[in-house]
Amino acid sequence: MLYWIYGVLGTIFFPLLILLLALAALIRPGLGHGLGQRLGNIKPVRPDNGDQTVTLWIHAASVGEVQAAHALIVELTTRAANIFFVVTTMTEQGRRVAKEQLPAGVSCFLAPLDVPFLVRRALGRIRPDMYICLETELWPAMLSEARRAGVKMVLLNGRMSERTYRRYRLLRGFMAQLLAGFSRFAVIRPADGRRFAGLGADASRIMVAGNIKYDLARNEPEAARARYRSLLGLTDETVFLCGSTGPGEEHILAGVYRELQERSGEKIVWIVAPRHLERLPEVKQLLTGLGLGYDLYTELAARGRQHDVVLVDCMGELAGLYSAGDYNFCGGSLVNDGGHNIMEAARWGKPVYYGPYMSDFLDALDLLEPAGAGFRARDGRHLAAVILGHMKDRRGYEAAGAAAARVTASQQGAAGRQADLVLQLLASRDDGAAIK
Repeated sequence: MLYWIYGVLGTIFFPLLILLLALAALIRPGLGHGLGQRLGNIKPVRPDNGDQTVTLWIHAASVGEVQAAHALIVELTTRAANIFFVVTTMTEQGRRVAKEQLPAGVSCFLAPLDVPFLVRRALGRIRPDMYICLETELWPAMLSEARRAGVKMVLLNGRMSERTYRRYRLLRGFMAQLLAGFSRFAVIRPADGRRFAGLGADASRIMVAGNIKYDLARNEPEAARARYRSLLGLTDETVFLCGSTGPGEEHILAGVYRELQERSGEKIVWIVAPRHLERLPEVKQLLTGLGLGYDLYTELAARGRQHDVVLVDCMGELAGLYSAGDYNFCGGSLVNDGGHNIMEAARWGKPVYYGPYMSDFLDALDLLEPAGAGFRARDGRHLAAVILGHMKDRRGYEAAGAAAARVTASQQGAAGRQADLVLQLLASRDDGAAIK
């Protein structure tokens, strides 16, 4: 009944939504980009190779999930050669990063709006053999229409915070209907599995497989560090790198940067990477108002670095940029935004710092903090004190970095386990298509 109401409301308000999108595109042309894809007009360019018999539709919300999709695709292509991948994202930034970073031959689109007839249109264009939902992208029309079309569905890298679980519990019956369409669930940790089961998922279909996002290879870490530090024009400077920062954090972190400058006795270069690019004008205004000159990351190759502050004005670089950092802070954590992926920073064998608000990455805290590799700060003043302490205690700093490298190495294999699950499910189909 709830899905019927959801579908009716979506269909009724669809014309109004299109009108609003059209008006928004007139005001800001970029907002209209990809509207055809939002309407389900997706046209995958399938390869001519006749062996490409299996189509996987992977839905990744944004940039972070695209990175998980990348790891999964790499693992699947090493195990089977006849898979055609379609990746959809909710954000234009995610789609752009997907097109730039995913292997050649992967078709990348914006996901259709979650209106039943638009989802049916997209399903008809893509004709997937399997729909892979990453994390917790539980769109009712998408899941319901895929199930009705007989598409096998699997949820990978599943995670659910306590806050999200409490909200979904209010609609437990409805959620149970949606979750019943999944053949299997691969969740990050046992607590995630219990929450999915608490919403009505069949517990026998749930496996704990680890986090694909944390299955991060450190490909030639010293070479990566040298490459990024060369681009940044660094020699012996100390880098304070702040990634995925949110509203209100840059002002706090500017104070931390100045305290490190004044008290450390080292030449500090501050690199700040806002989580959302639309906030760049706001951050630029803040830096100018604080009297801090800055360079834009995308201009470094042409102009070189002129200032001790670098503002990262592009997506898709942060995961590698962390290799250039000495003291890496992960944002969304000094303000109540749930935090961000601290393992991206820790994988380079450096301690990682963050604020008190990390509710979305408690599993990462459980890995890093007991090992002595992750450091939670109460506020900006405490963050500066922790970093200054490591600057004085080089032995402790090096031990924390070695612990970070060990922890991230222990997470290897999550992508492979989930790729194996996908192939097992594909092999169990009764349509005769073979996995090669």
